[in-house]
Amino acid sequence: MKDPTVKDDAHHYGYRKNFRVALPQFLAVSVKNLVLLSYGMTLGFPTILIPAVKDPIDVEVLKLNNSEISWISSINLIIVPLGCALSGIVTTPMGRRRAMQMVNIPFFIAWLIFHYSSTANHLYGALFLTGLAGGLLEAPVLTYVAEITQPHLRGALTATSSMCIIIGVFTQFLFGLLMYWRTVALVNIFFALIAILALFFIPESPHWLVMKKRHDDARKSLQWLRGWTTAQDVELELKDIQALFKRKKAETGQEETFMEKLSYYLDKSFLVPFFLVSYAFFVGHFSGMTTLQTYAVSIFQTLEAPIDKYYATLILGLLQIIGCGTCVMLVHYTGKRILTFFSTFSAGICCLLVAGYEGYIKTQDVFGNSSLPMNTSNTTSGIINGDLQNGYSWIPTTLLMLLALLTHTGIRLLPWILIGEVFSAKTRSGAAGIASAVGYIFGFLTNKTYISMVDVLSFWGTYGFYGIICLTGCVVFYFILPETEGKKLYDIENHFAGIKKLTNEVYRSKKNINKESSKLRDLQGNTNPTFEGDNITIRQ
Repeated sequence: MKDPTVKDDAHHYGYRKNFRVALPQFLAVSVKNLVLLSYGMTLGFPTILIPAVKDPIDVEVLKLNNSEISWISSINLIIVPLGCALSGIVTTPMGRRRAMQMVNIPFFIAWLIFHYSSTANHLYGALFLTGLAGGLLEAPVLTYVAEITQPHLRGALTATSSMCIIIGVFTQFLFGLLMYWRTVALVNIFFALIAILALFFIPESPHWLVMKKRHDDARKSLQWLRGWTTAQDVELELKDIQALFKRKKAETGQEETFMEKLSYYLDKSFLVPFFLVSYAFFVGHFSGMTTLQTYAVSIFQTLEAPIDKYYATLILGLLQIIGCGTCVMLVHYTGKRILTFFSTFSAGICCLLVAGYEGYIKTQDVFGNSSLPMNTSNTTSGIINGDLQNGYSWIPTTLLMLLALLTHTGIRLLPWILIGEVFSAKTRSGAAGIASAVGYIFGFLTNKTYISMVDVLSFWGTYGFYGIICLTGCVVFYFILPETEGKKLYDIENHFAGIKKLTNEVYRSKKNINKESSKLRDLQGNTNPTFEGDNITIRQ
């Protein structure tokens, strides 16, 4: 006799999918996001700092030259990957929650240094601290959300991470319009303090507690996270988590050697998802959005945008937030594969259209074959001061705005979502730090090579290259990206280990959960349930 297939943890463990069950997970992730908000502020702060120290007001003691300013914009890119690589090693022993609290301390110190700085070295020291702390937080924040959430909520709640970083960047643009940069640094301190205090009110990851053999604490953590429920209600999920950490050496009580731990990172269960995440970072950064975000003002100036280049940059930031919000709302229903295909393909088309437009304009300039009148003041034709590009500058501007929106609905967020769920329980923390470091290195390479690429390939050739990367990415993702939305971490781990393949079906919430859960309990009265992946088979 077989019970109907059950598609997610609510069925698997008998939880009700109601507001009470989802609320504590939302609260815990929201508190975690306060840390990412602070990190986003450190990324946005140099934007208001650089012009203030390049052309300072009369009472300002800091005045930096171009060479010194170039370090302000690059120190973070150099240090963050170092912090990412150390993240899993440094933060795993202390736990996810405590690690998130500790990384706020460097943020707190850095903001004080910014406020009282009197030399360029003070600024460099503060930027070093923010970069190191930003890298160290990657493993705890990425693994925490994956380990505390149910599969049907994991994708949407993970996607809020990138959105909060972007909101943090955007707050600095707004604060910079209202306050002097030293005052902004003081205001930012309060966000770090709030994050530290708020983290005391959420539980530690049950996965980390089980790894440390604190099984009673893990049970209490699950009770809190699953709607402040009873110990009996979380027992099945606790057993599944315990199964993730069972190994021969652990069962015999022997401590794992360094080589045994290293072997986990040479196994297929690590290498395959690591390639997937790294490739997702590569496509996400070379989709054209990373360079657009960094060089937005100069790009809009080059394209002679029909609106002020600074307002265009603010609109770009708003569209990134809207894109992230769209991803958060849709990922549970569409799954990650569809969003990724749509986002990556659309980004490729936008890049190719921008390249085509710029290539066409350059061709007209070189050969003088344009049928539009040149050297005329005919504004009816949309040609201002005889410049062909001015009349149609809204085209590339609009396409780049669309690029910001579309990339953040999928491909820009995809690797950050995958990091927390595709790696095995034994490598999750370390792998999160290493993969994040790879992501930041790709971001650094994208920005570092942009100017050289424009010199060699021109602007239209550069964005043409980005477009080809995106379209190629669609094909590669079709073969290597499994649908992980709604799937349990145990089944995802088995997929990459080659034990059991995941289907491309999105596991969504069901409307008749209470009825089926009741039915399941009735069937279990005289039977022995056997759990098989996402399915529950009731055997007589």
